[in-house]
Amino acid sequence: MTETTAPRPRIPFDRRLAAAAQKVTSQALGPYQSAIVRIGFSFTWLLFLVREWPHRLELYGPDGPWSWEMGRQLIADNRSFTVLMWSDGRLWFEIVYGLAVLSAVLMLLGWRTRAVSVVFMAGVLSLQNRSIFMGDGGDNVVHLMAIYLVLTRCAQVWSLDARRAARGRAGLGPVGPLLWTVLGGFLLAATWFSDVTGEWWLFVLLWVLWLGNALWWLVCRFAPGEPRTLLDVLANLAHNATLVVIMAEVCLVYATAGWYKVQGSRWQDGTALYFPLQLDYFTPWPAVSELLGASAVMVLLITYGTVIVQVAFPFTLFNRKVKNVLLVAMMLEHAGIALLLGLPFFSLAMIAADSVFLPTAFLVWLGARAARGRDRLFRRPPAGAELPAQSRSGEEAGTRTLVG
Repeated sequence: MTETTAPRPRIPFDRRLAAAAQKVTSQALGPYQSAIVRIGFSFTWLLFLVREWPHRLELYGPDGPWSWEMGRQLIADNRSFTVLMWSDGRLWFEIVYGLAVLSAVLMLLGWRTRAVSVVFMAGVLSLQNRSIFMGDGGDNVVHLMAIYLVLTRCAQVWSLDARRAARGRAGLGPVGPLLWTVLGGFLLAATWFSDVTGEWWLFVLLWVLWLGNALWWLVCRFAPGEPRTLLDVLANLAHNATLVVIMAEVCLVYATAGWYKVQGSRWQDGTALYFPLQLDYFTPWPAVSELLGASAVMVLLITYGTVIVQVAFPFTLFNRKVKNVLLVAMMLEHAGIALLLGLPFFSLAMIAADSVFLPTAFLVWLGARAARGRDRLFRRPPAGAELPAQSRSGEEAGTRTLVG
């Protein structure tokens, strides 16, 4: 006789809803995914700023063809935020550009991420809104993600903040309060110049962030009980909601790009890839572009494959295996765009955005390999306990909840 397995007991809907609410409020989900997004976008922005350092004055500074007066007229209409409209002097520009580079480095390392993420966002918005015609498409993605990262807890792992928390030194010392005091002075100046640049909602967001972190510091010092639990829940909700927005943003980018391509005649007949390969502006390696363009079969396969992957990706999120396959295909596609079309920063930005869908097991393995390589490079003893310590600190924080 064959044994029959008993059916699983059906969990009532209210209990499933309560479990979901407890999970969303008790922990910041996707710690590795948010960390790799932080690292990817800060690295992309840093690499761009460093590469354009010799040309910074022409791109965003007083020597550019898009003059300060032209920028002032445009911003008077669209109300974009940029601190470069506060002054047209070179010294002020150099300070802003230097702070943008420094904030990208600190964001990459995950040092005082709550405060540095605000400076990072201000640097991205200030430079990009100063000269809006200097991007290649990837700047739009960096622009949006710089705002989103402010609302996430993206330094739970792979950061100096996580290492400090694992050692029991989180929130200690005068550096944090001093940094937020300086940011408070900057926020007062930004509010003073609000009639020159920026929409009202951005200043409201900045003030809410500043006052929220001041309240966080006071609660951690003087009321570590239920008030701290409430603030943890609000922070987790903001993080998880923003993570969903980032995922939806990536899906929207690919869905709209794919469906627009479907309507194009060159994409329909499979020849769309051929034409950019013949443009000097998009051929950093002419021999490679000529070799690929000479193969009609390869052009056809890559053209149709690009459309299929972009249109299908949002529909594969409910199947993990298929999603991972298409995710690898999209990352390889962007690597090919960087190599063949000479758009490295656009490709890096899109790969960083795609990383939000990477599986946790792969990211943990990648982090372990990176830590092992670091230890070998600096000849350190194995630090096997460091990663579990960071994970435990996040889990301990995750036990705080108001619903369970």
